[in-house]
Amino acid sequence: MQFPRVARFRTVADLRSHCDSIGARIPLDDALETAAEGSPLASAIEIGGRRVGNRWCIHPMEGWDATADGRPSETVIRRWRHFGTSGAKLIWGGEALAVVPEGRANPHQLCAPACGSEGLATLVAATRDAHRQRHGDDGDLVVAIQLTHSGRFSRPSGAGFRPRIAYHHPLLDARHRIDPESAECLLSDDDIERLIDAYVAAACDAEAAGFDMVDLKACHGYLIHEFLSARRRPGRFGGDFEGRTRLLRTLVARVRQACPGLVIGVRLSLFDIVPWHKVDGHGEPWPHSDAIPYDCGFGVDAADPTRIDLAEPIRLLAILRDEGVASVNLTAGSPYTVPHVSRPAAFPPSDGYPPPEDPLLGVWRQIEAAAVAKAAVPGLVLVGTGYTYLQDYVVHAAQAAVRRGMIDLVGLGRMVLSYPELPADSLAGRSLARPLVCRTFSDCTTAPRNGLRSGCYPLDEYYKRLEPEASTLKAIKAKG
Repeated sequence: MQFPRVARFRTVADLRSHCDSIGARIPLDDALETAAEGSPLASAIEIGGRRVGNRWCIHPMEGWDATADGRPSETVIRRWRHFGTSGAKLIWGGEALAVVPEGRANPHQLCAPACGSEGLATLVAATRDAHRQRHGDDGDLVVAIQLTHSGRFSRPSGAGFRPRIAYHHPLLDARHRIDPESAECLLSDDDIERLIDAYVAAACDAEAAGFDMVDLKACHGYLIHEFLSARRRPGRFGGDFEGRTRLLRTLVARVRQACPGLVIGVRLSLFDIVPWHKVDGHGEPWPHSDAIPYDCGFGVDAADPTRIDLAEPIRLLAILRDEGVASVNLTAGSPYTVPHVSRPAAFPPSDGYPPPEDPLLGVWRQIEAAAVAKAAVPGLVLVGTGYTYLQDYVVHAAQAAVRRGMIDLVGLGRMVLSYPELPADSLAGRSLARPLVCRTFSDCTTAPRNGLRSGCYPLDEYYKRLEPEASTLKAIKAKG
C-alpha cells in the first residue's frame, strides 16, 4: 500500500487538505514566526525550578556506538556536540544509559558502571561547550541523561537477546523463544531491589557529572514500561495498578532522596496496542483472540487491544506530578513491536513491515493523545513526540501545537541525526535546509538492529563515509 510522501506537498494548505481527508487533524500554522517576532517556540518555560530557554527538546536515543565496555566513544561525543549546537534548550537525556551491563540493548550501548561520573562528565562538557560556541549563553540550557534497563529487549552481547522480564507475555515470549513455564528470565523481587540501587547509583553519578536532570525510561517495551502492564506478576511489583506502578514510583522517590539537586523526568509510552508482526510482506496484529480480555498492555483497551485507553496512563501522570516528577516526555508503543505506532515512517526498518496506514495518522494519534493528557493533568510539563515524519512542515506543526496549548515542548529524535541545527534555524527565521531534512528512511534503526552504529547514513556525510558500516548497511538493505 502506497501513501503520498510528505515531500510532495508543496504548501501547508496542500498538506492540511490531505490530513483533513484522512482524519489526521494535525495542527499547522500557515506562517512561521521567529524568536524576534515572538514565536511560541521561543518562549521560556520552567522545569523543576530550572529555566528552559525555548520549546525545542532533543529526545533520548540509543546510539549503540560506545566502547565495548560502555564508555563514550568519539562518535558518541560527536553526537552530543550536535545536541549542543542544535539550539534546543532541553536535551532530554540525549542518550539511553544502561544502569547495569546486562540491561544493555546492544553490546555498544553506554553503560553507567563503565562511564562513572568522569565518563558522563565528558558528555555534559561536549554539549555545553558546543552550545556556548554556537549560541552564547548556556544558562537556560537543561541537559539530562536517560537511565534504562532494556528488559525483554536486552542484548548485552552479540549472541542475540538475553531477555530479563517482568512477567511471561502470551505473545512476546514466543518471539524471543522464551519458555512460558520457565523462571530463568523472570526478575525476582530481590533482583528488582538490586536494580533500584543501580538506578540510584547511576543517578548519583549523573549528578556528580553535572547533569541537571535524569530521565527514568518507562517506554518502548523496556523494563519499567513492561512492569506497568504486569497484571500477571504476583507480589508487590505486579497485579493491581498500585503494584504495577510501584517500581517507577519507588525509583522516583529514591532518586529524589539521594539526589535532591536533580530534576526528575520520565519518558512514558502513553499508550500501546497489541504487538504486530510481518506476514507475507505486510504488517498485521499478532493473533490475539485467545488473549481477550487483553491484560498485557498499558493504555490499551482490554476488550479490543487494537485500540487505546488512556484512563490508567492519565492516572499515572497525575501521581507522577504529585510525587515530584517535573516533566514527562510522551511517546507511544514500542519500536520493536509496533513501529508504525511508535515511529511513523515512510520506510520500515529491516525487521519491520511496510506502513499499514498513512504515517500521518500515526503522527496525529500521538499529538491527539498528548493533548488529551495535557488537558487532564495540569501543572505537569509535557513533551510531544512523533513530529519528525512531518519533515518540511515540522516547524509549522510544532509552533501550532505549542501555541494552542496542546503540548509544552516538541521533541525531535531522528531529525537531529540528519539535521541537528533545525531548532536554531527555525527560531532564526532561516529556511530549512531541505537536503538535510529526515525522510524517515529508518537506516538509523536498521543499522543498530544489525550490529552497526546508529546514525543517518543517507544524509550525514560522516556516516556516508563510515566503513565498513556504510557498505554493510547497503548490503543488508539490498537483501530486503
